[in-house]
Amino acid sequence: MPNYLLDTDICSYAIKRKQPELLSKIRAGLIHEEIAISAITRGELLYGLEIAPNATSLKRAVLAFLEYIPCLEWPVSAADHYAKLRGSQKMTGNHVGYMDTLIACHALAENLILVTNNERDFSRIPGLKIENWAA
Repeated sequence: MPNYLLDTDICSYAIKRKQPELLSKIRAGLIHEEIAISAITRGELLYGLEIAPNATSLKRAVLAFLEYIPCLEWPVSAADHYAKLRGSQKMTGNHVGYMDTLIACHALAENLILVTNNERDFSRIPGLKIENWAA
């Protein structure tokens, strides 16, 4: 079972090879079976390819990344977290993007640390553990 769930922005950094240190951490995480992505993140990455059909090198990089990174199905318990969190966000006006909320709820449901560069939004989600490997 992994300890870390990679957010879409971290995956994008890795795919675009922006930071060698990040790639090293991801490689180590893969070797030790400590990292995975959410099915939501997989969908976001594939959606990015759909809206950029001529980006052939990006497509190759994304598909290669998805071939090696474990992907976790979105569990029913994440739906329970989502209902409560979205309700709270609606009542307080403390909104986080829909997809980010889905990913956060997946991390909460599986008790995983979310690896993200979007600390500003994710730090506002109660109980969510985050780390920034891009910092």
